[in-house]
Amino acid sequence: MPITLDLRQAIIHKVHGSDDAGLREMIEGSVDGPEQALPGLGVIFEMIWKNIDKTKQDELVHIVQEHLKTVTPGSLT
Repeated sequence: MPITLDLRQAIIHKVHGSDDAGLREMIEGSVDGPEQALPGLGVIFEMIWKNIDKTKQDELVHIVQEHLKTVTPGSLT
């Protein structure tokens, strides 16, 4: 019987046991990388979000909000 993993579990499986350098490499290799890497960053962000207090969540929201003020969205067509 084939093993079926959902996307979250597949990504967690891939990075499980990584040391700090390995996690940094995964993150840095995904930032500005191919779009296929975005789900991995999303799972990592979700793990962070779930494990930080509301103050840090608010700080992250503020950082994203401030950054969004400095960028112009590209065309969707």
